[in-house]
Parts: sequence; structure tokens; C-alpha cells
Amino acid sequence: MGAKVTGDPEVADVVYLDYNATAPLRPEALEATAAALCSVGNASSMHHPGRDAATRVDHARRQLADLLDCSPGELIFTSGATEANNLALRAACARGGLLVTSAVEHPAVLETARAVTAERSDSLIVLPVDSDGMVDFVPLESTLRNRDVSLISVMLANNETGVLTNLAPIIEAAHEVGALVHTDATQYAGRLPLDLSELDVDLLSLSAHKFGGPQGVGALFVRRGAPLPHQPLLVGGGHERGWRAGTLNVAGIVGLGAAAEAARKQLEQEALCVGELRAALETALLAQVDDCRINGGRVARLPGVTSVTFPGAPADAVLAAMPHVAASDGSACSSGAPSPSHVLLAMGHSRDDADSTVRFSLGYATTERDVERAVEAVVQAVRNVRAAMSATSGP
Repeated sequence: MGAKVTGDPEVADVVYLDYNATAPLRPEALEATAAALCSVGNASSMHHPGRDAATRVDHARRQLADLLDCSPGELIFTSGATEANNLALRAACARGGLLVTSAVEHPAVLETARAVTAERSDSLIVLPVDSDGMVDFVPLESTLRNRDVSLISVMLANNETGVLTNLAPIIEAAHEVGALVHTDATQYAGRLPLDLSELDVDLLSLSAHKFGGPQGVGALFVRRGAPLPHQPLLVGGGHERGWRAGTLNVAGIVGLGAAAEAARKQLEQEALCVGELRAALETALLAQVDDCRINGGRVARLPGVTSVTFPGAPADAVLAAMPHVAASDGSACSSGAPSPSHVLLAMGHSRDDADSTVRFSLGYATTERDVERAVEAVVQAVRNVRAAMSATSGP
């Protein structure tokens, strides 16, 4: 069944293809969150309602640990991946040394990296990527040989193109010289198998709402024994083992846990189905829209993400011309920004092409009919926009 985005009939008719911005709330997460909201209790209180809340939090921590194949004690609940990224980078940089990241990271990593190195501008290295969006490891190898590196932060899956990063060689090279590795797994967790007993990262960030949990809650994985000082963003009580102060968001955490368990149980089947639907979408668009291109299409990507450039058709105009298809002209976290996608520019795209790129992201509730309706709408929208652009630029 398609995802029910809202009770508003007009919006409910929208084909929702913006899972990378936020996924529809899974029924399991809705039920668990609602039940937690109906209960009273601060998870730090010692009375019975408080202990009940703490039990719910502990259960959610185990559910997320099962999804990631890690210890529950290695998980710190946060308000989302942005906070988790901030905590990870600030803690690692407190050790001194260089911070290394890539040119296609989410702003939650790139802007944090720039902020924590602002007083030491030579302590940040941003790695370039090739035309497919793959990180160039040559400058990384040179940096690791010749400089003191504290942390390497490279995302597992790009939020705009879906391109996957092979972290194994980065981790091996970093650990050989004593550097730590952080990955922003916001778009990866809950969509593809993630085994932290094998992927030896030191830190990992995620958000619940990307895999069907509620908005406003996430987690930071900190591997046991990682040499990191606590650098809390908010000072107060010693919640979450001193990593963050503040009363725990019990209802949100419970919803995160329920979504993690549901995603884990359906992971392989969902990935297979979503991948087939993405392939059908791309095949149809390539066949019916002249000159369109798939960005990162030659390398491994998330199964449900496609970034499509429609030369001569600005993305904002295309999206406006198909109001019943919910897609994105880039990262929803930077919507409204006047500058084009930094990801596409780093991949070598022109500004015009970057401005003419639409991201479609599919997920667990996407259907074949959703894809068919989307193709019809996109094909007509691009044709209309190109015709309008041609008419206005004519003699």
C-alpha cells in the first residue's frame, strides 16, 4: 500500500517520493509512540512511572542495537543526526590533530567541521570526489602518511545521489595511524544491512525519521573503548552517560526503537522491492525524457534514490509543474538556499545542470502505481517547462 502522508484529502493524493527528506511514519512506530505519549514518567526518576519510562527506553535501545548489530551500551540517544554529528566531530577534534571529510557530506557534517576548525583553518582537509561522487582516496593516503589525523568523517550513503561509500579501506588506513572514523549513516541505516560488528567505525550517526520513526530523535553510536572526551553541546544533568543533558524524549525514543525493529524484520524484502521500483522509474524517465541523466548511476547506490538532471528544465519549475508529486531539488535540509547543490558541483556539474536536477527517493510504502503516476507527471512537467523556457528565450 502507498504511504498515507496526511489526513488532508488533497495532500493524501500526492505521490510521495521524498523519503530522503523524511519517511512516512511506520504503523509500528505510530502505535508505540502513541502508547508512550499516554504514559507518564521521567526516565531518570526512581518511582514506578519513572522506572517504567526507563524500561521503555532500554527496550528501544536494544531494538536499535539489534538493527545495527552493536551493544546497547554503545548507543546515545540524541535529537537527530545533526546533533549526533556535532557530538562526534566535537569530541574527536578535542583530541587535537586534523579533521578529514569529503566535499559531498551533508551540511550537518561540513558546517560542523568548519566550525570546530575555525580557529585552526589548516586543520581541516576536504577530500574531492570524482564525477560519480566517489571519494578520492589518493589525497587521504598522503595525508595519513604525513599528518597527524584525529578523525575521518565520510558518509555511508549520499543524501542527494544515494551513492555508497566503501568505508572498509578508509577504516583500515585510519586505524593503522591511530585516527578515528565517523560515518553519517542517516540515509543508510534501516535501508540496507548494517553490521557494526564487522564495519569497524568508531562513531556513527542516524535519525529515526529516515527509516519510518518519528522526527526529532536519533542516535550516536560510540564504539566501546574509543578514546573520546565528552563534549556535550548542552550542559546540565549527566544523561546518556554524560554525552548530552536533558530529559529523555521517551515517546520519540520508543518510536525510534519500534521503527528500527520493523525495518530490521523487513530489510531485505524492502530493499529488493524498492530497488526494482527505482529501476522502473529510471528506465521510464530515460526512455521518455530527452537528454535526462542519472547522477551516480554507474556506481553502487541506495536502492531507493535517484538524482536526475533534466537539462533546460530548472528543478524548481519542474516541481511546481507537478504539484501531486513530492520530490526534491536537493537536500530538504538546505531547501530555499540560493546556491546550487554543493554535491553536484563537487561532482563536476555546471551550475545550470545542478539547478536542473531533481531527487526522487522511494521507500517501504512506495508502490508500482506511485511510480507510474510519477513518470506521467514528470514527463509532462519537463516538457512543459522546456517549452516555456524556449518560448521566453526565443528571438
